[in-house]
Amino acid sequence: MADLPRPGASGGRGPPCPGAASAFRRWEQLRRRAATPWARGLLAAAAGLGLLYAVLRVPVRLRDGLAAVTMFLSTLTPKFYFALTVTSSFISGLIFVFEWWHFRKYGTSFIEQVSVSHLRPLIGGAESSPPAPAAFLAGENETSRQNMPECKVWRNPLNLFRGAEYSRYMWVTGKEPLTYYDMNLSAQDHQTFFTCDTDALRPSDTVMQKAWRERNPQARIKAAYQALELNNDCATAYVLLAEEEATTIVDAEKYFKQALKAGEMIYRKSQNCHSQSPQHEAQLRRDTNVLVYVKRRLAMCARKLGRIREAVKMMRDLMKEFPLLSMLNIHENLLEALLELQAYADVQAVLAKYDDISLPKSAAICYTAALLKARAVSERFSPETASRRGLSTAEINAVEAIHRAVEFNPHVPKYLLEMKSLVLPPEHILKRGDSEAVAYAFFHLQHWKRIEGALNLLHCTWEGTFRMIPYPLEKGHLFYPYPSCTETADRELLPTFHEVSVYPQKELPFFIHFTAGLCSFSAMLALLTHQFPELMVIFAKAVSTVVSFPYLFVSICCL
Repeated sequence: MADLPRPGASGGRGPPCPGAASAFRRWEQLRRRAATPWARGLLAAAAGLGLLYAVLRVPVRLRDGLAAVTMFLSTLTPKFYFALTVTSSFISGLIFVFEWWHFRKYGTSFIEQVSVSHLRPLIGGAESSPPAPAAFLAGENETSRQNMPECKVWRNPLNLFRGAEYSRYMWVTGKEPLTYYDMNLSAQDHQTFFTCDTDALRPSDTVMQKAWRERNPQARIKAAYQALELNNDCATAYVLLAEEEATTIVDAEKYFKQALKAGEMIYRKSQNCHSQSPQHEAQLRRDTNVLVYVKRRLAMCARKLGRIREAVKMMRDLMKEFPLLSMLNIHENLLEALLELQAYADVQAVLAKYDDISLPKSAAICYTAALLKARAVSERFSPETASRRGLSTAEINAVEAIHRAVEFNPHVPKYLLEMKSLVLPPEHILKRGDSEAVAYAFFHLQHWKRIEGALNLLHCTWEGTFRMIPYPLEKGHLFYPYPSCTETADRELLPTFHEVSVYPQKELPFFIHFTAGLCSFSAMLALLTHQFPELMVIFAKAVSTVVSFPYLFVSICCL
């Protein structure tokens, strides 16, 4: 018969061994004795004695340390102080130069950026808050999208040809005019416009689908020739060769004419069978994009080769044939060509259609409207005469149009007035940004110069816009507040050798002022130490004594 467990034993089992049981009993006795009042008083007295020792000992050690430091400083020579100040000036100067370079290149302070990104989370970081409900976040995002204009990158309607213009610039100057970000956006556009789901059914289109994703230009050109070997009527292959292999506008126009012949034939076939399936509808959209692109580039070739009336007719026909493709901004190409013809009545007719409050604006729309109104008064405009007799109604309208244009894009006047140097425009632009200003001024500066007095009127009035919008990032006058994201996007779109225009101008960060002051102060101390060594040593010892006096006073009071 098994033994029964002892009453009161935990779990019905005793200690595993006698030694453990005795240790457990001793621990229980010690714990009960420590809980008595006299034991607690003894522990409190020991803690008080330890604290008293620390209070009495620390000031003594602090006084001894300060005495040792004072003795060490009294033994230093003038050469040491000179080397110290020179080294401090040199290091702070390096930090100042780096901070200035980082601010000019990226628009932010490096020290401030590191402090916010890395040190703040280590010190404490932002207080964590519970996640908001998904419905609330969705509503907040929708509200922010309605209240704040989006920094959207657009295809430049007047973009140049890579082989005939961008590449020639690189051959002459050795500078890359396009950024990787800009070319990557173009590759995405080509894949969107020139490919569809049915490309796998045609070997030539399959090759071109891979060609648009190639990073190496020579690999893209080689793939285009492979596609033409498979199908001599591959329109997108001719488009790629016209854009990248042709080294002159004449050669590019020849390739585009071949692409037009092939594209029209494929477009007619797609029209006949587009209602058969969704795949055929997608193919029709792709063939429509190819045809519109080719006709537009042919019109641009005619414009560049001096056949301006032919280019205007091609653009008008294209806009009539495909009226729903207004998002491609073909009217901006038409405006530029009409200005070259000096057909200002036709320009006004185009503006009457597209300069509408319900349509998105652009620098070309706003500044062309200002140019037409300035044309009516600029020839007789004089600042001295206007200040004496005041502005006429026509002059007020011209000034208001200029203020409207400057509010939309404040970077343009500096390029039109040749206060900043121009570079080749990128393939994509940011509306209201420096990239759009470069693209507009590159093509329209000649039209402003052609009208006598237009640039003089712009020079006299454009800065008055900023008095109407003292806080452009918070509130605008005729448009939304100026977006704060333009600088970052423009730095990605424009080449590195171009100095990006920033609006509104940022104040220099605190650390640039601090490092500049520290460098200047250290250099001044180094110069004084070199010229008056004995006097500066006495001054340094006096400063060290004054600095150490409060610590000595505290230690004496503690004693």
